[in-house]
Amino acid sequence: MLHDLVASYGPLLVFINVLAASLGLPVPALPTLIFVGASIAMAPGEVWSSLLLALAVSVVASLLGDTVWFKAGRRYGGKTLQTLCKVSLSRDTCVKQTERFFGRWGARVLFVAKFVPGLSMVSVPLAGAMGVRYSTFLQYDGVGAGLWAAAGLALGAIFAYQLDLLFALLGLYGRDAAATAVVLLVLYIGYRWYSRRALTKKLETARMSVGQLHTLMQAGDMPRIFDIRSAEKRFLDPVIIPGAQFADERDLGGLVGSLKRGQKIVIYCSCPNEVSAAWMAKHLRELGFPDAMPLLGGLEAWRDEGWPLEPIADPGELDEHGALDMSGRAARRSADGSGDVCAFTPPPASPIGASTTPPTIPQLVPQPVPQPAPTPTPLDARSGPDATELG
Repeated sequence: MLHDLVASYGPLLVFINVLAASLGLPVPALPTLIFVGASIAMAPGEVWSSLLLALAVSVVASLLGDTVWFKAGRRYGGKTLQTLCKVSLSRDTCVKQTERFFGRWGARVLFVAKFVPGLSMVSVPLAGAMGVRYSTFLQYDGVGAGLWAAAGLALGAIFAYQLDLLFALLGLYGRDAAATAVVLLVLYIGYRWYSRRALTKKLETARMSVGQLHTLMQAGDMPRIFDIRSAEKRFLDPVIIPGAQFADERDLGGLVGSLKRGQKIVIYCSCPNEVSAAWMAKHLRELGFPDAMPLLGGLEAWRDEGWPLEPIADPGELDEHGALDMSGRAARRSADGSGDVCAFTPPPASPIGASTTPPTIPQLVPQPVPQPAPTPTPLDARSGPDATELG
């Protein structure tokens, strides 16, 4: 029965499944390609022509779905990535890792994006947002989609006889097998949702609202504010909260040496769940800085209140592949995390909002990363989120 289904509707099944996966629906397309590849290898007739047809259909479906996200990224920019943060089952830290990976390699990541869960869903709209030419996107994404589909079909064809036994069992049990597949899919989605919620709950702690931060700044009690968005997010949205400094939550060693005990520390990122900011605040508190807190709602919440923002003087440039070129940028960290921390001179003494005139934009002053104290700290054993937290 299953072989007959593939023989009659194989290309259509491939097209619908791959298109749905490319649009972001939680349906794994690779098992379908393996299944179709095995069925084609076991069926009488010309195997190569059928495999090539399935490959072509898969690539077309993949490009159609990816084009929707590419165009969304081109039109809406960083807002598309914020939407992904809200609806994606991947942890927010995984989204941030993908942004950094794309910033280093550009559209070339599309060669392998479909082989890495979550990478394709973020890298495709990011390619549009970063201004990659559509022809360049089609080139890289098309080759990547072809390699991915060919791998699935080839696996099915190579292990066709072994999979045929599985098909026979599925045919015997019929509805029971289908029900089992549905249950497994629901369990998979539930596991991904639970993993994300578990990390968020683990990091749940006191947050500082943007209203509280604004009040502190008006009163002259200026906290240390850290912007830990990825360089790619800062390129797409080149503004900061006044007085903020760039920091990397993966490298706290040099940062700790510049902080004072009892100092108020506010950390913000760009994703609504503030996972990266909460993680950094949690570990700063463990190191003896009890007043480290993430900013509730991050930069978007501050922007929504209509309070002043400062432009980033030099957000970087893109190369021909859409990778972020940080060479020679005094005001930015290099893409691999090395380089100078961009620190801002203190903001004007007058309270924010006390005057209707635009706030003075402080000049960017590159400062070397302070060296950590010679006495080892707990960070020597851990300099960033572990694999279980990052997903």
